[in-house]
Amino acid sequence: MSASDCVLRRTMSRAASVRNQVVCREMLHVLDVYRYTRDPSYFVYFHNIILIGADFYDVVLCDGDCRISVALDPRLNSLVEKNVLRRGVAVRNAALLPLDLPVTVKSFILNSVEVCAPEGDQGDCDNLPWITRSSTSGPILANRMVYLPLWNNVDFLGSPWRKKLPPQLALETDPLPRVTVEALRQGFLRHQEWVVHPICNLQMIVRITQKSHLMYYGKAERRSSCPYRAVLQVCDHTGGVALVLWESMCVDWYCVLNPGHIISLTLFQVKPLYRSDSSDIEISVNSQHPRTRISVLPDTQTWSDMVPSQTFLERFCGSEQLPDCPHDTVCDVVGLLVFIGRSERIRKGTLLLEYRWLFMEDGRSFKPIRIQLFSTSQPDVHRQLHPMMPVVCCGLKVIRSEEGLWYLTNTPNTLLYCSGVGKMTHAAVQRLRDWVRRQDHERIWRSGLIGGFFTYPPTPASLETYMRGWQGAPPIVQGSELQWEMKKLCYRERKTFCIQATVTMVTHCRRGEEELCIFWRDGFSSSPSSSSWPQSTPQPSPISASSLCKRKLFMESPQKGRPTATVQPQARSNTAILFEASLEFLQNTDSDSDDTDDRDDQSSVTRPTVPDFPPVAAETLTMRCDGSIQQAATVTMGGTLPRDAVFCCDDYYTLTLRVLPEHLCVSAVFLPQRTPLSPRGCAHENTWASILANGAFSTHTLPPTPDDLIRMGQQLANKKMLCVLEMCHLGGDTTEVVLSRGFII
Repeated sequence: MSASDCVLRRTMSRAASVRNQVVCREMLHVLDVYRYTRDPSYFVYFHNIILIGADFYDVVLCDGDCRISVALDPRLNSLVEKNVLRRGVAVRNAALLPLDLPVTVKSFILNSVEVCAPEGDQGDCDNLPWITRSSTSGPILANRMVYLPLWNNVDFLGSPWRKKLPPQLALETDPLPRVTVEALRQGFLRHQEWVVHPICNLQMIVRITQKSHLMYYGKAERRSSCPYRAVLQVCDHTGGVALVLWESMCVDWYCVLNPGHIISLTLFQVKPLYRSDSSDIEISVNSQHPRTRISVLPDTQTWSDMVPSQTFLERFCGSEQLPDCPHDTVCDVVGLLVFIGRSERIRKGTLLLEYRWLFMEDGRSFKPIRIQLFSTSQPDVHRQLHPMMPVVCCGLKVIRSEEGLWYLTNTPNTLLYCSGVGKMTHAAVQRLRDWVRRQDHERIWRSGLIGGFFTYPPTPASLETYMRGWQGAPPIVQGSELQWEMKKLCYRERKTFCIQATVTMVTHCRRGEEELCIFWRDGFSSSPSSSSWPQSTPQPSPISASSLCKRKLFMESPQKGRPTATVQPQARSNTAILFEASLEFLQNTDSDSDDTDDRDDQSSVTRPTVPDFPPVAAETLTMRCDGSIQQAATVTMGGTLPRDAVFCCDDYYTLTLRVLPEHLCVSAVFLPQRTPLSPRGCAHENTWASILANGAFSTHTLPPTPDDLIRMGQQLANKKMLCVLEMCHLGGDTTEVVLSRGFII
C-alpha cells in the first residue's frame, strides 16, 4: 500500500470533507502515549464536560505506513491510567474528531476506541512519515514545551532535554570582574546596589557539589510553558550557595550539569533563599530578562585553585553503622544489589509517587541495606538496575520506626551511580570490589531476586501494637467501600485497607496448577464425622458468567438461629473478578429447638465443589535472577513478565473473606512462606491464629505441610477477624489483593 493510500490518510481525507467525526474501522497500533498537564485554555475544547484530574494525553497511532499524533478525549483517561491503552496494543473503531486549533497544523481528538490484544512485532516505525503533526511538536491541547513521563512528575522525557554539553563559549580576554560566594552574600545583606539590582553582571566560578531532582510545578490554572525547577548546591573557596535553574534552563542544562563540574556564571539574579526564614541567599538562573550565561570549565589547575576539590562519599556509612544512626541522618552507601522490587506508586495528596525497593549487601554485616528508592530524575539509571550490579547511592536518609526497624529513602539530592562505580577510587568502593572478588559467584547469582509483593516495615504481629500505631482505631472500610476504592486505583498504585471479616474458605495452590488445589470450606464435610477438608479435585472447565446456575451448599451442623444454606454461583472464568455479592443466608424462622435437632438428622450433604477464585498474578511472586538486564526491565512501570520466569516459590494460599456486615466476598492471596526478603521472624505455635497474626510460619520449627494446614482450617470457622489487605492495581482488570495480617477479635 502506498503512503498516499494508507488507512490513516484515507480516514483524514474523509474527515476533511465532512468536517465531522469519522471512524477508522481498520486495525491500528499504539506506538506511544504521552502525558501533560492542561493549562487555562482547556475550556475552549471541553467547555461542556466536567474534567476530573489535571492530565491530558496524546496518543501516537500507526497503520504500518504512516503515523499520526492525536489528543485523547479526557473522558477516556482511565484507559491510560489503568494501563489498558498503552504502547504496543492494537486498537480498532477509532473515532476521530477534527480539532480546530489556532494554528495551521490540523489535529484530531480520539473520542472513542476499542482496545484489542497486542498483535506481534510492529517492526521499525521510527522512520514512517507523519500525518498533520508529530509528537515532537509538543502537546496538542496545552501550551506546554515538553511531555511528562506517564507515571511520575520527577523524571524527564523526550528529545528536547539536552543530553550533551552545548558548544562552549570562549571566556573573554578581558573578563568581567569576579565575585566570590561570600562577597555576594555580604553585598546582598547590606543591600548594595551591584547585588540587589535585578541582574548581577559579574562572573562567579563555582563547583557543583549536589544536584536535586526535578521539581514540576505545572498547574491547570498556570500558563507557564515549562514549569520546572531544580536546585544545585555550588561552592567556591569562600562558602556554598544554592543555584536554582528555572523553566527552560532546566531543559537546556539539568541533564548536562553534574556534581563535580566547575562552571562559570554571568548575568544572574540574587534572591532571598526560597521558602526560608533565614537571611541566606540563592542564585536564580533564568532563560530571559536576560538569559543567564553558563559555561562548563575544564577541571584544570587554573580553575581548581578557585574552588575546593571534588568530594565523594563524604557521608559514607556501612551496613554495620546504619542500625545505630539516628532518624533522618543523611548518608551515602555502597553495595551490591541482591534484590530489585517492582515499581509501584503511592498517593501523596493529588500526586502519585513512583518507587521501588532495593536490597544491597556490602560485606560489612549480615543484614542487607534496605532502600525505598523514589524517582531521582535519572530514568536511564533506574532502568538499567539489575541484581549483581554494584551501586553507589548518595544523599539517602535513615528512617526509623518505633519498633527499631530502619531503612533508607530519598532526599531531594539523592543520586545513583552505576556504570562508573568501577572507576571510583574511594576506599569504600575499593573495599566492595575486594569483597565481591572473594565471594562464590554462583551463590551470589542464586541469591539475586526480582519483583514480587513486598512491603516494609512489616505490619506488627500484635493487634495491640497495630492499633497503637494508628493512635486509636484503624480506618476500617466496609465491603462496598472496598469495592469503590479498588475501582479508583490507578496502575501500580498501592494502598492498605482494614476490614472486619470471617474466613469462609482456605485454598492451597501451586502457580500454573490451580486445578490440583486442596481447600477447606466452612460448613462442608464428606460425612458427619469426617474431616472437613476435601482431597484435590480437578478444576471443571470454566463457563461464562451469563450461564450461571445456582446450587445449594448445606452447612455441616445447622443450629438454631444460624443459617442453614447459602446460594453461590457456578464457577466463573478466572479473569479479574475479585468480588462477588453473596445472597443473604436463609434464616431459620422456627424457634423450636427440637425441630432444629430433627433438621440436623435430616440434613443432606453434597460433594464439595471446587472453589472459584482468580489465580495469583505472576507479578505477586518473586522471581529468581537470570542475569539479564531485560528481566529487570519487566518489573518496571509497564513491563511484562516473561513466560519462562523462575519464581522463588510457586506455592500460595488464597483466603476467601466475607466482609462484614454486607457479606460481600473477597479473595486474598496469603504468602506465609519465609523468603530471603522476609524480615526477622519469631517463634509461634503455627496455628492459623498465630500464622495470620505474624504473616508467616514460625522460624523456629518446621512449617506445616499444605495438607496439615488445610486440615486445620476448622480453627477459622466462625471467627471474626480484623484483616489488613494490601491492594495494588496491576493493569487492565487485575488488582492484586494480599492478606498481610489477620487478627482474631
